[in-house]
Amino acid sequence: MRNKVISLFSLLVLCSVFGCKGSSYSLHASPSKMPQTRTKQTYHWQKMNAKGVDWKKVKASYWKKHLSPLAFRVCRQAGTERPFTGKHLHNKKKGLFVCSSCGHVLFDAKTKFRSGTGWPSFYDVYNKKSVKLHTDTSYGMTRTEVVCGRCKAHLGHVFKDGPKPTGLRYCMNSVCLDHIPTKK
Repeated sequence: MRNKVISLFSLLVLCSVFGCKGSSYSLHASPSKMPQTRTKQTYHWQKMNAKGVDWKKVKASYWKKHLSPLAFRVCRQAGTERPFTGKHLHNKKKGLFVCSSCGHVLFDAKTKFRSGTGWPSFYDVYNKKSVKLHTDTSYGMTRTEVVCGRCKAHLGHVFKDGPKPTGLRYCMNSVCLDHIPTKK
């Protein structure tokens, strides 16, 4: 009986932390039934003068039109994609990781490392203006939320258990990132 209670409690915690409640798929959904991220190499933010946009005034209707349902839920509603499902988890290519909502540069691929958590992790941001940090007290715990420094898209959280030289682990949702390869 005790094991059943512990298992039920563990499942409840996982669902609340990883955003299963109210989502369109369960923890046991097959990858083919999950909402897919954008597969094109042309991104909506490449078709506009992203630096000339007042990102604080962009309405939800714009985001719903230009982001996938999963990207909208994670980036604009502070959701979480399922662990070990993101397109950038195993991406080892050189380049820059930018915000999938607005194209703002967030991370250099040189700072990406394998954390074993199920989400892409970085030990440092591209520059001080790349992201902004906020206290997040959702789900009964205190964490530090990471948002895009330009459009305020939710990206993930930062923890103080990363590698040297910073000791930080920026734990990001893949759907919030686009990878721009570099030639070097």
